[in-house]
Amino acid sequence: MPWYAFLLAPFALIFQVITSVRNFLFDRHLLQSFKSSVPTLVVGNLSVGGTGKTPMVEFLIANLQNEFKLASLSRGYGRKTKGFLKTGIHSTPAEVGDEPLQIFRKFKGEIPVFVGEDRVSALEKISAHLPELKLVILDDAFQHRRLSGDFYILLTPFGSPFSRDWLMPMGRLRESRNGARRADLVVVTKCPEGLSSIQRAEVESGVKSYLSPEVPVFFSKIGYGNPYPVCQSPSFSKSVILVSGLADDRSLVAYCKVNFNLLEVLSFSDHHHYSQEDCSRILALAQKHEGKSPVVLTTEKDSEKLKSLSNQGFLDEIPIFVLPIEAQFDLEDKEMLLSYIRGKFNKQ
Repeated sequence: MPWYAFLLAPFALIFQVITSVRNFLFDRHLLQSFKSSVPTLVVGNLSVGGTGKTPMVEFLIANLQNEFKLASLSRGYGRKTKGFLKTGIHSTPAEVGDEPLQIFRKFKGEIPVFVGEDRVSALEKISAHLPELKLVILDDAFQHRRLSGDFYILLTPFGSPFSRDWLMPMGRLRESRNGARRADLVVVTKCPEGLSSIQRAEVESGVKSYLSPEVPVFFSKIGYGNPYPVCQSPSFSKSVILVSGLADDRSLVAYCKVNFNLLEVLSFSDHHHYSQEDCSRILALAQKHEGKSPVVLTTEKDSEKLKSLSNQGFLDEIPIFVLPIEAQFDLEDKEMLLSYIRGKFNKQ
């Protein structure tokens, strides 16, 4: 927390009063929550951005799609449209958001992917269109209290767990730490390689102090796949210009420093919409390092936006590669986590 954070304490207190009153009204059923006719699994966090929700959603889809007829639903953050939409082969990031489109592409359209800011209304429409569904995975709906989900997975990053964070604007929390009591399961994400038992116990102790006693805590890390080309099929050069729009790109940058010849880093805000000016900056860096045959390396969610600009002729001078990201668990944690979920939804 920065030295000047105490100056923001009055504003954090106001924010705490507002969010606590809202939660109190929902907890006491003075504000109404609605349960969907189709079972729902909610993935979310207490903080703003950077906890690895999309890799976790993809992990769940990959491991549950053969057992449950499922779909995913998110707000579609960053899209320029409103209302309920289904992602399709001709969808763009501007229409449905970059992360829903990433999920749709990754699973080759085999998993229905929907967006809708009103999750309750969206679930009613999904249920009407696809009555055979057995499960909907919701991305970033932990604070959507109008929905009474069937199972809540709370994510918190290892480097700044909610148990050590503060309410906005002092910190990054959207609501009080006590909101964690709504969780059925907690995953500590973005853990370092070689996580020691002491480190694990320290974080787990802090997190568990805000949970119901029966709620389990699991640990995951970010794994990276082999880079693949966005458009053409050029050979990959380890001399890379890293371009990304993430809430927190520190682990990505650290990985690239170790595994590639990292020439330049261009970091943009989360869900950044790339412009022609951004393309000019990227090309200028490519020309600066022309003798090293550089490539642009980017994330899956940024790739669709850069691909669109490349197709328009703005970035076709330099190869663009995608670095896949996934959530990884130790085998024991993975099997136990999935068994909790199966135990819940196989009963329904």
